[in-house]
Amino acid sequence: MRFADLQNIIDGEVIQQSTDHEITQLATDSRSLSGSQTSILFFAIKGENHNGHSHILALYNQGIRQFIIEEAVDMSDLYDANIIQVSSSVVALQAIAHDHRRQFNYPVIGITGSNGKTIVKEWLYHLVSPYRNTVKSPKSYNSQIGVPLSIWQMNKHHELGIFEAGISTTGEMEKLQKIIQPSIGILTNIGSAHAEGFTDSSQKIVEKLQLFKACDQLIYCKDHKDIHELIITHDIPTISWSMDGTADISIQVKHQTNSQSLLTVDYQNNTFRCSIPFTESASTENIIHCIAAMLVLGHTADDILKGIENLPVVKMRLELKNGINNCQIIDDTYNNDLAGLEVALNFLSQQSSLDRTVVLSDILQSGMPDAQLYQKVAQLVSSNNVSQFIGVGPVISNYHTLFNDGSLFFQNTADLLSNITTLNFSKEAILVKGARTYQFEKIIAQLTQKIHGTVLEIDLNALTHNLNYYRQQLRPNTHLMVMVKAMAYGSGSTEVAHLLAHHKVDYLGVAYVDEGVALRKSGITTSIMVMNTSPDGFDNIIAYDLASEMYSLDILKQFVRFLDGRPALIHLKIDTGMRRLGFQEGDINELIAQLKAHPNVKVESIFSHLAGSDEARHNEFSKQQVARLNKIYEQICTTLHIKPLKHILNSSGILRFPEYHFDMVRLGIGLYGIDSNQQYQNHLLPISSLKTTISQINEIKKGETIGYGRKGVADKDMRIATLAIGYADGFSRAFSNGVGEVVLDGHLLRVIGNVCMDMTMINLNDVEAAVGDEVTIFGDQMPITTLAKKLNTIPYEILTNVSERVKRVFFQD
Repeated sequence: MRFADLQNIIDGEVIQQSTDHEITQLATDSRSLSGSQTSILFFAIKGENHNGHSHILALYNQGIRQFIIEEAVDMSDLYDANIIQVSSSVVALQAIAHDHRRQFNYPVIGITGSNGKTIVKEWLYHLVSPYRNTVKSPKSYNSQIGVPLSIWQMNKHHELGIFEAGISTTGEMEKLQKIIQPSIGILTNIGSAHAEGFTDSSQKIVEKLQLFKACDQLIYCKDHKDIHELIITHDIPTISWSMDGTADISIQVKHQTNSQSLLTVDYQNNTFRCSIPFTESASTENIIHCIAAMLVLGHTADDILKGIENLPVVKMRLELKNGINNCQIIDDTYNNDLAGLEVALNFLSQQSSLDRTVVLSDILQSGMPDAQLYQKVAQLVSSNNVSQFIGVGPVISNYHTLFNDGSLFFQNTADLLSNITTLNFSKEAILVKGARTYQFEKIIAQLTQKIHGTVLEIDLNALTHNLNYYRQQLRPNTHLMVMVKAMAYGSGSTEVAHLLAHHKVDYLGVAYVDEGVALRKSGITTSIMVMNTSPDGFDNIIAYDLASEMYSLDILKQFVRFLDGRPALIHLKIDTGMRRLGFQEGDINELIAQLKAHPNVKVESIFSHLAGSDEARHNEFSKQQVARLNKIYEQICTTLHIKPLKHILNSSGILRFPEYHFDMVRLGIGLYGIDSNQQYQNHLLPISSLKTTISQINEIKKGETIGYGRKGVADKDMRIATLAIGYADGFSRAFSNGVGEVVLDGHLLRVIGNVCMDMTMINLNDVEAAVGDEVTIFGDQMPITTLAKKLNTIPYEILTNVSERVKRVFFQD
């Protein structure tokens, strides 16, 4: 497809056309593009939190020459760009994908449902790809934008497509059906996800069935009565399966162990058995959908059994982990395809300023000629400024000349592992991405820092959502400072700060100088304010270009003497009622005199802090604080003829006092998914989950005691589990003796006995469990606010108490 072809595909006005470039890539995210790539077509989308039009000039300067826009842009510097203006860039994207889809006649499987779409897609791809060149949606690309981008991957070399579709309200699935045009459908299930977009579950089912209106066959579970009753009212050919009754495919399930089930599958009078590596119902349903699809595609029982033998764990996310020798490891080892590589490289560029290393296996079943495929891979690696490339596999090794000098190649994973100590990985961000058969999890195990099994997971997608939500509340010219003190409220300062810098926040706030120094050493160039400045940190304030908070005449005078005429930025903290730090009203005249006498000291902002912004009963006091700040601000500015930034609002204040946004606001706990007064909590997403594992399970007789001080007493025979977490990890000793509860496989289980330094015991009751099982301390099923209430404290304390020895794992879908 070329740019000139678009006039016959989309409804829009050609604003300008220069060279009729070929179109090989569609893009909607300016952050994922780099290098001079004239074959990219960029869609500028105006959304609630981002406007793609604001990035057009920067993309043009990078070499992008083809644009779809929704609103007028300044054309003066875009002299040789190709530009079409449309009423909706998303609609134009969908139309182009629809036109592309019409070129191919091979089978396409469309998957939808409330849960399990991505897992079914990945498992089915794993089962079928050894037999057919297969293209699939990357990760969870199932939205109105993600589906067109997925379909664009289809080419003439493929033999099968597998795409998922997700919707949140009525009218959306019809658009996705026109793009995917599936010949085979899979409906996983219907649950509560996105329930707010529909009047009831029946309306949701009917909407999802729109995807299958032209299918040759729809695969579904007949045991879901609500789904079955609505499907039979539609004129859709079906292949049903059931564990409870008569269906096209009959399934019997027998649990063999706590982790294995035996399936008996009967289809068209042929019966076979297979063992699956789980017992819980959701995973069992997901794999049966895949088995049914394989049967519909004509594959044998042997084909299915071979694939299930090494069924991959579908993580559905990129994970950022601490590595050996101060490295950061990005774990993307569950699959490997070209679209996923682009996503992973974008994540790599966002997260770190360290040198970038990529370890990549052969890309299997791409549907492209090898020479074309690895030329594209080499271009992606080069355009993302990768310092070191390591290829693993015989095919990628054959194309080593396409990659930069210094790239390394190994025939297999064993060869790389045998040489891994000689590679001297140090202070690098390392992306490890490989096809499942290459077992790159062994590489991850070698490179990951060895820490005990307790993990704090941080969801970077949720953090970005929260950042955008607060940004949406601000006036266009209001600056945003984000607090990353105390390890970013326990989440990890460096990683969070890199994401915030990527999203171009104006300032970062830290408590102490050493926190600011650590950020600068990690490559952060965003302005940083240090809140608790002390004389022993003055040297580093200057050396690392930090801006210090001045809160008293004494600290200001010491800083001025230290500067000895050198320039520096400061922020003036005014105490308007918090009674913590800050200049008092009686200090202002002398403060002004000091600033007059030392013009080398530039005041960047004047600010204060509300003492009760999260409670309505303090509203009048908050207004008095604002009035005091305004009075002192005007006095300083009028006398010194300056106009620095003015700010007073924290997270709760941003939402409750929009009239006081002034020049800047300071976002703290809200970024991490917590609204202090819970009034706006439904708009935020929790970003953190603290998880641990079971180290041992013991049988306890009635009357026996458990733990230090023999505080835990068995009132009957019981089973207990010892968890790999204690108060040294941040699980407070106050949770002892039944105060604390944890979540195991959906069950709430109480702490028994005293919490130890490194271990905690829980009463398993009658819940099935095994050594190594995951236990949630806080997360989706145990909100951190609930945990805080048990100790009569605040979520801040729970978050910041998570010890540094607990491994942080950052992930992004």
